Amino acid sequence: MDPPSSSDYPPRVSHAADPAAKLTAELEVKLLERLVAEWEAINYTFFKDVLRKPVFRLSPTRERLGQWNAELRSLELSRALVLERPWVEVIEVLKHEVAHQFVSECLRVDETAHGPTFRGVCERLGIDARATGSASTPLPDDDPAARAVDRIRKLLALAQSPNQHEAEAAATAARRLMLKLNLDLERDFERNANPAASPTTQRRHYGFRHLGHPSGRILEHERRLANILTRYFFVECLWIPVYRPLEGKRGTVLEICGRQANLVMAEHVHAFLSATAIRLWADYAQHSGRSSNRDRQAFLAGVMRGFETKLAAQNEQLQEQGLVWVPTAELQRFFRRRHPRIQAVRRGGAQRNAAFAEGHRAGAEIVLSRPVESGPSEKRPKALRAASKDPR
Repeated sequence: MDPPSSSDYPPRVSHAADPAAKLTAELEVKLLERLVAEWEAINYTFFKDVLRKPVFRLSPTRERLGQWNAELRSLELSRALVLERPWVEVIEVLKHEVAHQFVSECLRVDETAHGPTFRGVCERLGIDARATGSASTPLPDDDPAARAVDRIRKLLALAQSPNQHEAEAAATAARRLMLKLNLDLERDFERNANPAASPTTQRRHYGFRHLGHPSGRILEHERRLANILTRYFFVECLWIPVYRPLEGKRGTVLEICGRQANLVMAEHVHAFLSATAIRLWADYAQHSGRSSNRDRQAFLAGVMRGFETKLAAQNEQLQEQGLVWVPTAELQRFFRRRHPRIQAVRRGGAQRNAAFAEGHRAGAEIVLSRPVESGPSEKRPKALRAASKDPR
């Protein structure tokens, strides 16, 4: 019999509190049912339903993330992992263990648990052979892309200038540098591409991250923000389902896929625009007297639409300078490898009222800069100060 196969690294979990104390018997049953459903989805999506359902177990250990035991036909996940880490990390570990099950029960090779056959399966299906649970690795300090990202950050810092012309010039220069970085990366990739290279070698340039907090509904301003990232910041986006074990509820979270440098910048843009839109709404609500949730959703959607309009105008200028970027085939392949079955869903939008119009105006004035930090003595970003005037 094959020896138990487990994930390589110990769980990255917190010891400060014990969420297991909040997990009632009813919630644990729901949690196990959810894990079975996730296993079924992985079996269908990646392994064409060839696997038989194993015995599921939550393990009390903190020494490993998960384990496939071929002799007992059991698949266990660390209780600490499931309760204390984001659900998307749980799924990555679960994929890893299901890959072990596939190699064990379908391929039946005489190799070590993480031998070449297992690694090959993970490479082909886009599964993390290490099962660290983490989404992506940081850029090395000596990576040329890391140095470019550092220059972009410095430009975004200059975009906080109180001088409107200087701020806009710095923000536009940052976007131009992002575009040139991606054109250079793609040119270097094509120049050094090896048709015989393994999927792992080709994929090392790409990764994924998850942005924001799980929510039950995807609102229009969130969808517009995801569209901004896809169209203007060199990543692919997808809303993926997650589960909240301590609440027994499902939710969704945004996943972005792309080169590591682009993931860093897209995460930055997401954080900045999310925080800026909320603060712009607070200014507007205070001065207009509007505070309904309907107006709030309309205003936030308007902010994203206004900023998107601004980016579209900037893109026309960049294209006139000969800077045109087309989504790469390799990025599409990486995205499809992670998500072989994608379903598009059409949803309605927020009401187009005065709040939407004011949000659109405020969004068009946003100057992309460093993320907004909270603090009583902090100087508010220029975009927020400009939008704090009474819009009525």
